[in-house]
Amino acid sequence: MQLGIAIEDTWQFLHEIYEDLAAHHQVTVFKQRQIGLPVFNARINDRLFQRDFQTFLQANDVVFFEWASGLLAAASHLPKTCGIVTRLHRYELYRWADQINWDAVDKIILVSEAKRAEFTQRFPRQADKIEVVYEAADLTKFQFNPKPFNGDIGILCHLRPRKRVYELILAFYDLVQERPSLHLHIGGGGAAGFHEYPIALHRLVEKLDLQDKVTFYGNVVDPAAWYQNMDIFVSNGYSEGLQVSLIEAMASGCYAISHRWDGVEELLPDEALYYTEGQMQAVLRRYFDLPEAEKQQEMANLRRIVERQCDVYQTRTQIRQIIEGVAAR
Repeated sequence: MQLGIAIEDTWQFLHEIYEDLAAHHQVTVFKQRQIGLPVFNARINDRLFQRDFQTFLQANDVVFFEWASGLLAAASHLPKTCGIVTRLHRYELYRWADQINWDAVDKIILVSEAKRAEFTQRFPRQADKIEVVYEAADLTKFQFNPKPFNGDIGILCHLRPRKRVYELILAFYDLVQERPSLHLHIGGGGAAGFHEYPIALHRLVEKLDLQDKVTFYGNVVDPAAWYQNMDIFVSNGYSEGLQVSLIEAMASGCYAISHRWDGVEELLPDEALYYTEGQMQAVLRRYFDLPEAEKQQEMANLRRIVERQCDVYQTRTQIRQIIEGVAAR
């Protein structure tokens, strides 16, 4: 099979999937050409893109669009010459979904049952095309290595308002008054368009006099090693696909808690979930008070959840089989 890969966003979640696809099929990645500066050559570059992209689509039996974004929108309005499979993670549903001709797409991979329900409500005619394949982690890289509880609480994400790190710091302030041994670890750099948010986080830590209790790491280049130093991982955003850093932390031996964003109940048990900051504090206090043996058991339970449904070496096979099914038709 001649398989095309079209991707214009991050490769962060594609590496293992790409390796598997390339091991089984002839794979070509679309590369967009540009002449000069895009601002001054927009019309020329647009024509060049249209020609190159149509040629790319015609040369492949199936094209897999990692991210249902701009490239898929463009392909869906061109004459159909190949099978089209896409994976929609989260933001595309709000930024790109209404610009895509979904009738031209053969299979739509979504990352949770919650996203299936949301997508189907908006595009009911496409329901029979949907396959749910969970986001996943490489369990050979993120190995289970729990440590005795030391009070290290971590969050790893792009620093933007959606992740609600500011609110986490406020909740942590009350907890550290009760348990001075606690420490909050904030991993991740600022996100494009939200340059003021990391500044506000640092200022909040200073105003609350938490400089000795909160550590900022910036971009974490080795997350597998970073998780090994955490006891508890917090997912505090209000909207996620199926947060990969949460899955990685669970795999690594962190106990994990989360705000009840849509879909998180597919990963975490009810006792680890909360709505309000007060409920978050209650969830953490419950875990703090467990005997060490019970803490270890709850960490092991989370690892088993990941092994069962979020192992990338299983999910990449599922994705390849979906693509091969489209090619066979």
